[in-house]
Amino acid sequence: MTDTQMLDHDNVLERAAVWKAEGGDVALATVVTTWGSSPRPVGSQLAIRGDGSFVGSVSGGCIEGAVITEAMNVMQDGSTKVLDFGVTDEMAWEVGLACGGKISIFVERLD
Repeated sequence: MTDTQMLDHDNVLERAAVWKAEGGDVALATVVTTWGSSPRPVGSQLAIRGDGSFVGSVSGGCIEGAVITEAMNVMQDGSTKVLDFGVTDEMAWEVGLACGGKISIFVERLD
């Protein structure tokens, strides 16, 4: 099973620690707030490795892809970011928030 196929959310921090110990770049994304529809609750995490591999989940659909893209930037410049996603009902299906909603995700590089 590849890292991108791992769905055991309990192992996110463990996998991130292994990747960091191996000397790779690693970012961690954490759901910090939600409102309305959200596929993952507050506290859900996604670990992203510098080669684009990831484990865990913070949402789904286009939101998760956008979080991974931002995590790659965070690994490069060392910044932290809070990503806010909110959708109207007509846009909801496209980004994975089927009933509309809002979600905020904190992204940081692990040092």
